[in-house]
Amino acid sequence: MLILLAFIIVFHITSAALLFISTIDNAWWVGDNFSTDVWRMCAMNTSTCMAITDEFNEYQSIQAVQAAMILSTILCCVAFLVFILQLFRLKQGERFVLTSIIQLLSCLCVMIAASIYTDRHEELHQSRGYRMEVSKGHYGYSFVLAWIAFAFTLISGVMYLVLRKRK
Repeated sequence: MLILLAFIIVFHITSAALLFISTIDNAWWVGDNFSTDVWRMCAMNTSTCMAITDEFNEYQSIQAVQAAMILSTILCCVAFLVFILQLFRLKQGERFVLTSIIQLLSCLCVMIAASIYTDRHEELHQSRGYRMEVSKGHYGYSFVLAWIAFAFTLISGVMYLVLRKRK
């Protein structure tokens, strides 16, 4: 049981780390000489970055992605704290239902964020606010990490749902 518990804790911490990296790092959309995410666009050759503001097309979509990723990260961290509290407070045989619900909400939020970005990426990268052509790029590793974090939080939420506290 101790090994299973250690695995679940490591899996949850990995999920949180993936969410932090995909939310913060500047690699949702990359090209030969630029990288952009939901916060800013950076030119590789001049090492300058500019924040994405309301002058960009589809700024509301970017704000929705920002909010969903932040909420997902916060919910994942809260779920871990609730898990630790429930670990010592629940009676034997009770399920970690609250932890599971919070983790599945985190899963839903990261899915919403990545889905919005997937759906709106063409319009997002044709804005006049960019100082360079960013439409000819491809998804970066932060975007991929967001989808991997979706899978991890889903699996983690289901694991908490079926996990029973045993001796």
